[in-house]
This record gives sequence, C-alpha cells and structure tokens, in this order.
Amino acid sequence: MDNEHDRVETMRLPWLRPVEPLAPPTHEELIRLVALGDEAAFGELYDATAPRVFGLVRRVVRDPAQSQEVTQEVFVEIWTQAARFDADRGKAMSWILVIAHRRAVDRVRSAQASADRELRQGMKEYQESYEDVADTVETTMEAERVRRALETLTRPQQEAIKLAYYGGYTHQEVARLLDIPVGTAKTRIRDGMIRLRDSLGVA
Repeated sequence: MDNEHDRVETMRLPWLRPVEPLAPPTHEELIRLVALGDEAAFGELYDATAPRVFGLVRRVVRDPAQSQEVTQEVFVEIWTQAARFDADRGKAMSWILVIAHRRAVDRVRSAQASADRELRQGMKEYQESYEDVADTVETTMEAERVRRALETLTRPQQEAIKLAYYGGYTHQEVARLLDIPVGTAKTRIRDGMIRLRDSLGVA
C-alpha cells in the first residue's frame, strides 16, 4: 500500500518526479560561450576536442613536442577568434580542425624553411672555408715555386731582387745597400727577373 501511495503522490506532484539529466552542450554552444569570455566553457571545449586536435597535428608535424606546442597554439587561436565562428557555415569541430591543420602545416613549412636556411648557410660557410683553404694552398704553392726559382739565381741576383721586390727599395737604394754602382744593381735585378720569368714559365 505504501508503494502505491507513493506512486500516486508522484503522479499528483510532478516536482517529485526524477529530473532528466541535461544534455551536454554542443561544440557550437561552447564556442558561443567562449566568444563571450566564458573560461569554464573553454575548459569543456578543450577537454572535448583536444584529443582530436592533437591527433591531427601529430599526423602532420610528426614531432611529439612540436605537436603539443602547435595544439596549444590552436586553442589560443580558438580562444581569441571564437567570435568569428559562424555556425551557418559549418560545424564547430570542422572549424577547429581547419585551424589545427593550418597551424600544423605552417609549423612544418616554418621548420623546413629554417632547415633550408641552415643548409644554405652551412653550404655558404663551407664554400667560403673551401675557398680560403684553396687560396691559402695556391698562395703557398706559388710562394714555394718562387722560392725554388730564386734559388736558381746567383747570390748577387738574389740579394738585389729580394731588396727590390721584397724590401721595396729603389734601384738607387739597392745599389747603396749593396755598395755597388746603380747600373750594376739594375743589371742584376734585370737579369735575375729574366731568369725567374723563364723558371716560372711566365710569358
């Protein structure tokens, strides 16, 4: 009897009936609330969509750490751009995934551009280093050839040429330093240079 009485009372008093649980808000509703600055709604939206966003970003970016960074960037954009969402143009999840895909592609392109810049810089530095080494080797080899060619000259010719071309002295100064007539200094320098030209194969 007591059970029957309770059933009748419940039918008579509708506020005693069990309350149906409210349906969770849709993504569209949450975004509308986020556009109004509702942080709780943003938290719900994040919990509901973050796994799919991260999954999409991870497939594009590959790197786990960068994927996490991009996912955070996506939700920052959602928070700041929620007012731009238009439910008449598509579902909220599609809008979110478009943002995620664009951000992921931007990160890949940025990383590739950075890698390309580093590669170009590395190649440039390598080329400059190679050219420096090549110039040094060439200069060293040329200096060695000249040194060997000088050794084929007579000692007086070597002394005159070294003073004139390595020391920067004039013919008169060479003559004075070697204590010889200027004409003799000129002859030694001229004859020595002719022999050097022949030894080095200079036309």
